[in-house]
Amino acid sequence: MPSPDQPHAADGRTATAVTFIKESYIAMLKTNLTLRNPLQLFGGQSEDILTPGQFGGVLARAGVGKTALMVQIALNSMLNERNVLHISLNQPVNKASLWYRDIFGHLAAGHPAPQTDQLWESLLPHRFIMTFRAESFSVPRLEERLTDLIEQKIFIPRMLIVDGLSFDESIRDMLSELKKLARLHGLHAWFSIRTHRHQDPGPGGVPKQLADVDDMFAVAIELTPAGEEIHVRPLKGVSLAPEHPRLVLDPTTMLLKDTAA
Repeated sequence: MPSPDQPHAADGRTATAVTFIKESYIAMLKTNLTLRNPLQLFGGQSEDILTPGQFGGVLARAGVGKTALMVQIALNSMLNERNVLHISLNQPVNKASLWYRDIFGHLAAGHPAPQTDQLWESLLPHRFIMTFRAESFSVPRLEERLTDLIEQKIFIPRMLIVDGLSFDESIRDMLSELKKLARLHGLHAWFSIRTHRHQDPGPGGVPKQLADVDDMFAVAIELTPAGEEIHVRPLKGVSLAPEHPRLVLDPTTMLLKDTAA
C-alpha cells in the first residue's frame, strides 16, 4: 500500500491529461493565428508569396504602419517555424522586439494568457533582431554577421525584414548586392519604404522611391491614411482577393482589418 507521501498513478494520469489539453489548445491557437496570415487577404496562401531572392516592399509615410504590417508577415513565418532575421536601421533591439510583442498580443487577444505566453515563448527562437546604424549599414557588414550566425549554427534565417533603409537616394547597387545575398542563402526579403507627402507620384501612381527600383521588387503594398482609416493598396505583384475588395489597417491595433467580414 503506497504511503500518503507517494503520488498515486491516478495523479500522474491526471497531470498527463492536463498537459495534453494545454498542448492541444496551444496547437489550436497556433493554427488559428496562422490562418490570420495577412498575405491571404492579397490572394496568397502563405508567406511563400515571395520566392528566394525576391523582394517585397511596404510603402507609406512615416508613422503610418509599415513596420506593423511587416511584423505581421514575419510573425506568420515564425508561426510556421520559419526563421526571420529582422534588420533594424532606426530602432534599438528592445523597441523592435516590442513591435513583435504588441502585434502578437493583438493577434492573440481573447485567448487565455498562460497559453498565449507559452506560444509566444516558443516563437522567439525563430526570430533574430540585428541592428545597424543607418549611416554605417552595408551589405558586406551584413554578410559578415549573417555568415557568423549561419556557420556557427546560431540562426539560419529564411526571411529578411529590412526596416529603415532610405530609398530617397539611389540604392540600386546596394539592392543588387542584397539580392545576390538573398539568393545565395535562399532568403526572400521585405523592405519598409518611406514615402513623402510633398512628392508627386511617378508613372502609374507609383511613389518615386519605388519607381526608381521597381524592376527589383516582385511585390509592393502601399498604406495610405484616409481620415481615421489606413487604406491598404496593392501596387505590384498581388491583388485583393474578390472576397476582400477593401482592406484597411486598424489604427488602434495596427492589424489588417477585413472590411468584408
